[in-house]
Amino acid sequence: MSRQAQGLRAWLLQRLTAVYVALFSLYLIQHFWRQPVEDHAAWQAWLARPLVNLGVGLFFLALLLHAWVGVRDVIMDYVRHTGLRVALLGLLALTLAGCGLWLGRLLLTVAS
Repeated sequence: MSRQAQGLRAWLLQRLTAVYVALFSLYLIQHFWRQPVEDHAAWQAWLARPLVNLGVGLFFLALLLHAWVGVRDVIMDYVRHTGLRVALLGLLALTLAGCGLWLGRLLLTVAS
């Protein structure tokens, strides 16, 4: 695959994740405007609903992918030293993967 196609794929992924994050954020704003959640039990009950749980999971997956593409591009554009660039990209990947695993565990715990 050419370098241009990889750039196009990253560009498209960035745009698609931005659209999903924006639309789901609008849904959350209108939902909580109309039906505010009063306590922790209500949060758990809301998150335990399968479609909500799936939507929140996709939201955070899109957010993590969006962050990966954006920060990766900044690191690749501005960090010239190869060793430092690789170390920063590795640290970013570990951080985002850790956040994703933590969120997955949280959503699975709430769903059960």
